Amino acid sequence: MIQVKEKEMFRSIIATINRHRIHHNPKQNQTMIPRILTVISLLLLGAHALRTGDINDACFWLLGIGLAVSPWPWTYSALAGLLGFGTFLWVGITVELAQQRLALGLPWLRLAIILGSVTLICFVAGGWNLRRAMQLKSADNLAPGGAFLLTVGGLSLARQMSSLDILLVDRFLPGGGWVAIFLLGVYAALITTVMLDTAQSARWRRIIWTAFSVVFFAQLLLGLAGLEKFLMTGALHLPVPALIAAGPIFRGEGLFMIILFGAAVILVGPAWCSYLCYIGSWDNLAATANRRATPLPSWTRAMRWLICIAVLGLALILGRIGMAAPPAAVLAAGFGLVGVGLMVLWSRRTGTMTHCLTYCPMGLLADLFGRINPWRIKIHDGCNQCGRCSRVCRYNALTPADLAGRRAGFTCSLCGDCISACPDNHLHYTFPGLGDTAARAVFLAVAVSLHALFLGVARL
Repeated sequence: MIQVKEKEMFRSIIATINRHRIHHNPKQNQTMIPRILTVISLLLLGAHALRTGDINDACFWLLGIGLAVSPWPWTYSALAGLLGFGTFLWVGITVELAQQRLALGLPWLRLAIILGSVTLICFVAGGWNLRRAMQLKSADNLAPGGAFLLTVGGLSLARQMSSLDILLVDRFLPGGGWVAIFLLGVYAALITTVMLDTAQSARWRRIIWTAFSVVFFAQLLLGLAGLEKFLMTGALHLPVPALIAAGPIFRGEGLFMIILFGAAVILVGPAWCSYLCYIGSWDNLAATANRRATPLPSWTRAMRWLICIAVLGLALILGRIGMAAPPAAVLAAGFGLVGVGLMVLWSRRTGTMTHCLTYCPMGLLADLFGRINPWRIKIHDGCNQCGRCSRVCRYNALTPADLAGRRAGFTCSLCGDCISACPDNHLHYTFPGLGDTAARAVFLAVAVSLHALFLGVARL
């Protein structure tokens, strides 16, 4: 039975991706020369990387040739971004080498003409890919390409700025991070493609969320087994979400994770809790064991605030009185284990993610500060309040009062499962200045990119 389900799952993703392929027609023969220019541009960028001795950088550019010959339309926007950056690199290289020759009193004009021609080829190829992307302009085509560029750009920036080997691959294969970055970009594009299909997005969100949690805790277990390279600093960090905020308050330092959390909330609001939290997927698995979500008692709202205030206040007090780290770690571990117990005993029974909604301080902070972000789930006036969305909402955000008010409640994590469940397409993502389809596509591109970024970096 499991094998049958796995086969059906992979057939669905292949079918979805194939629906986004470009169907060949006679006019496509006219694109041969621009495609050749694209391949030549990528080869030249790879050759320059090899000339400087960076074989991994060369592999990054050469992998781009696979995009150039791919039948999927999102590759045009991805290649436009890559070649745009490549053009910027060639301009810098041309100016630098010309200035060096001028300083040494050597001839420079021939070199400038050659490198200027290379720059022009790259620019023309990038412009053609951008033109094709605009001709095929649709959310289904642009969003995956955007996810690719956001993932590649974000990971490249993090890799360049960090003094540590922030990518796990670099710790075991020095320099291999460039290949990993490219492959994670392709992964983000393909996941965005399948999630744009409303009928499949809820299932695939749960799959990638669970996969991230598995990777995260696999690295933790390997670190505990003595393989210190799986830990960012070689030191153990308890994987209790509450410590993202409570840890810095207790220590008075170590703001990296809270800054990361804040950046994610700025970009996707409370979707931290439905796409990026390494523990939240456990609560989701527990809740979905019950096919139908049931509303939580009203008193759980007050309890949520009390627990958050108590945890953060206790962290402040214990830090100021100088409590040693070991007993503080025991308290944190105990808090985490109680949370797991809530998942098993309460979330499974109610079908609602009670750990995230009543116990986890970061869930409340994500909901609270997520209000700053303009992403919202809105219910259109045609809704007949059939309740199908409420039955799949694990965040207690679509109560009868919420449906009557035509918007998801305070605890909405923007997971989008309700959109997949609505038979009449009355629920939508909204963002100022964007239509319903574009808003959903942009949201998925950003959320999946962040997921791929988190998947790529080592355990922090």
